[in-house]
Amino acid sequence: MPDVLVIGAGVVGLSAAIAAQARGLSVTVVDREGPAAGASAGNAGAFAFTDILPLASPGIMRKAPGWLLDPLGPLSVPPRYALRIAPWMVRFAAACRPGRVAASVAAQTALMDLSRAELEPFLRQTGTHAMLRKDGNLQVYETEAEFAAAAPGWAARTAHGIAFRHMERDEMAELQPGLSPRFLRGTFTPGWFSIADPKLYTLALADHLRAQGGKIVTAEITALRPTGSGVEATAADGRSLTAGQAVVAAGAFSHRLARSLGERIPLETERGYNTTLPPNALDLRTQITFGGHGFVVSRLSTGIRVGGAVELGGLDLPPNFARARAMLDKAKAFLPALRTEGGTQWMGFRPSLPDSLPAIGHARASRRVVYAFGHGHLGLTQSAGTARLVADLLTGAAPAIELSRFSPQRF
Repeated sequence: MPDVLVIGAGVVGLSAAIAAQARGLSVTVVDREGPAAGASAGNAGAFAFTDILPLASPGIMRKAPGWLLDPLGPLSVPPRYALRIAPWMVRFAAACRPGRVAASVAAQTALMDLSRAELEPFLRQTGTHAMLRKDGNLQVYETEAEFAAAAPGWAARTAHGIAFRHMERDEMAELQPGLSPRFLRGTFTPGWFSIADPKLYTLALADHLRAQGGKIVTAEITALRPTGSGVEATAADGRSLTAGQAVVAAGAFSHRLARSLGERIPLETERGYNTTLPPNALDLRTQITFGGHGFVVSRLSTGIRVGGAVELGGLDLPPNFARARAMLDKAKAFLPALRTEGGTQWMGFRPSLPDSLPAIGHARASRRVVYAFGHGHLGLTQSAGTARLVADLLTGAAPAIELSRFSPQRF
């Protein structure tokens, strides 16, 4: 029987498993499809440590009504899912109050600072440091009003010591040739790192785990049950796996496992879309965020990825790839030299809690179960920091940061 059973072989689950191994614990990872099968494969590849502002904010509430009227816009809710998600949206609106936002920013900043401090040592430990890139991020604005509306966010970053530089059109053109002149202003953040390819990185973590004696099992875990000596996990095919402790890091499916332990955690799914073009599709010098349109363009070792937006549509509705096409069309208009042929479309599930903070902590039913899910679009970014915290919880060490704001029971 292993010391720890980690449920989920995405970047958060594998990072946590490796951190537990480093503390001397034996680990088995179990996943319904295998390593890097979900959002860890199709994300934008960014370690967005400067992205401390929660999605739940007064600004998003001002924009949301207009966005929700556009089925292909940056934020949408499919009509047939609207009633089901209504309770989550009520919690989301409550989290947008200024006092709640300030507390979320402080908590998010603490986790970002920890994740950044842990990242490069973790990459060296796992032999993946060569995959790290430090190309920064350029956030662009079409109007002076859009730029002015972003000022409070940059002020918050200043207060937390995050470096950035505002740019005029000519300076942006020097940083990224070929950007449409419709963008009047921009802000460059040099401390925004990225990974060469998120899927290849996650698969490399799986290889490292195995090389250190860990096991990876393919099975869909449907229920957890504390026992006198540990935790029993039941799979859909009837198999039973036992371990001394368990970590739930199953992304957008994690709330179903929490429910088997008697907890109802309001986890929803940000369905993200993208198109990955061939590597020669554009001479991209830095990741570009088109914030007013809700998507980014990223340079990966395997191609140019155009993706983002938020569709709150749960786990069961079929993909709406018109959203991916709409972002690609906009990217072509914003970067006229972009070659849009030969792309591969993708849709994945980002696990999201109403206040934009993950759930990191013990289950109510048993301290032998640790939750680590709900990172939204920041799973890769916060993976190394979350891994450190999970290892602390598994070994009874004092957590590296205060965890009350991330308590799974806060709802």
